[in-house]
Amino acid sequence: MPDVTTRAFEWTETNREWLVENPIRIVAYVLAALVARYAIYRAVDRATRPRAKEGEKPRSAALIRSLRPRNAPTERSAQIAARRAQRAATIGSVLKSTVSIVLLVWVVLSVLSVLGVNIAPFIASAGIVGLAIGFGAQNLVRDFVTGVFMLLEDQYGVGDIVDLGEAVGEVETVGLRVTTLRDVDGTLWYVRNGEIARVGNMSQEYAVARVDVPVAPGADIDEAQRVADEAARRALADDDTDVLGPVEMLGVQEVASDQIVLRLTVKTKPNGQWAVQRRLRRAILRAFVDNSVDLPYVRAMAMEAN
Repeated sequence: MPDVTTRAFEWTETNREWLVENPIRIVAYVLAALVARYAIYRAVDRATRPRAKEGEKPRSAALIRSLRPRNAPTERSAQIAARRAQRAATIGSVLKSTVSIVLLVWVVLSVLSVLGVNIAPFIASAGIVGLAIGFGAQNLVRDFVTGVFMLLEDQYGVGDIVDLGEAVGEVETVGLRVTTLRDVDGTLWYVRNGEIARVGNMSQEYAVARVDVPVAPGADIDEAQRVADEAARRALADDDTDVLGPVEMLGVQEVASDQIVLRLTVKTKPNGQWAVQRRLRRAILRAFVDNSVDLPYVRAMAMEAN
């Protein structure tokens, strides 16, 4: 029996590195990675999720507050809050995925190093594979990078009416690779972020309702401008829900052989310019008829009748 005990101790002492030290080092690396992952995830969640104390109004997360444009209006709405929350959640998801991948690679390389495996070839191979993937998936990488910058710069968000070149409509989802928007006909467009060369956002901060009013070439321009201006002001006085500023009569915008175009503008809330334009056109048309201001098609019809 003593011989067996002695041999066991000798064998343990000889193989202590594999039986004790290496397992402890591997467990230590894994635990360190799990602790780091947990701590970083907690930090990301605190930065991207709104917090609320019991009995108090929920406060925006730190990252959401930092994503608020400095020149943005102070008005708070559910749409703005949802937009910031979506941006923060998407950025948080990217950060978590990046952290998980980095920690996993670090743990694998550390374990291989503990086991005595030469990791230099793995690092060289990873560089070559990464280079090959970079060349083969250039579009995917470009879509991803462009999506990240779009979120950080707040170029557009869910609910915005945007012009992306080939597609114009309301943004329904904003992803890191694809943006979807629905146009006025109900068609859902899928646009890769890397293919977006420019963005026209019609829904940020404020909009301008521009109304071009045609009148007959022989009409009294001063009278037409007065009637249109008064009609527009009366229409907005009855309902100024979407209006942020006064009506501005800019005057004659275009002169042609068959018509003269008058232009007026008014500052509105985002996405409210189209409703204001329709209301102003209807009010101005009625005012022109009531005040006998000649319209181009009326003069043309009269000439044809004669």
